[in-house]
Amino acid sequence: MADVLHAHATPNGPADHSVDDAGQPAAGGQERGPSVFSLELATLSTADPLRWLRRGWEDFRACPRIGLFYGLCFFLMGHALLAVFQNAPAYVLALSAGFLLMGPFLCLGLYDASKALEIHDHRPSLRASLQAWRPTKSTMAIFAGVLLILEMLWGRASLVVFAVSFNTLPEKANLLAMLIDPENIGFLITYTVVGAVFASIIFTTSVISIPMIMDRKVDAVSAGLTSIRACLQNPGVMLLWGALITGIILLAMLPLFLGLFIAGPVIGHATWHAYRQIVPAAD
Repeated sequence: MADVLHAHATPNGPADHSVDDAGQPAAGGQERGPSVFSLELATLSTADPLRWLRRGWEDFRACPRIGLFYGLCFFLMGHALLAVFQNAPAYVLALSAGFLLMGPFLCLGLYDASKALEIHDHRPSLRASLQAWRPTKSTMAIFAGVLLILEMLWGRASLVVFAVSFNTLPEKANLLAMLIDPENIGFLITYTVVGAVFASIIFTTSVISIPMIMDRKVDAVSAGLTSIRACLQNPGVMLLWGALITGIILLAMLPLFLGLFIAGPVIGHATWHAYRQIVPAAD
């Protein structure tokens, strides 16, 4: 018995029985919390995306000043893309990928506002939403770098498809006519496939990553892999969610991107609620 007590005793205090996830003693005698890889993610239904949008609309109505500010940012992004189209039409297809990449990071303030609304008698603040990136700036920078690399690859692939399909870069006056010309159906199919592949990778990796980094202070790899797990566990629902986001954004671009004043922030708030349902709340 004395040997047993001696084996479990520490020099400065009582026995330390902490173990890791595999049931082995934890290094340094420190008790570890559960790994994000062991999180039990929610199983979703096809009605959930509409529920997220409804709650996103409710959050927008609860803090319209914050929502309209970020809606203005989306509106300006749309017009920046239009300016590129007017001056360098061949590059608009490549740079449009940046719109998809910047959106989740721009929505960071909206995630912060939705999180604040969950706290009873707590009013969201525009100033706080603008500073929501600060506590996790290093992790956000790493994740942004990964997405930037994907955007650059997407952009390069788009330009290659463009260059292979056309002998010369078309002028803006005849770009639309060339795109809808039946003779260029191969270009449209190829570009759509290439865009779908990159869009799927980016969406799968980032759909809940950024709100998770902000909320749980996890590293970029853990957040990205959790997002991938969520998509693999609920492929149909997440595909529907991605299709709804795409459709709403496309409709909001007409006329003159004015719909982004509302659609952008509503989707941002809704994404927070998607994350909240998929990932269990931190203790």
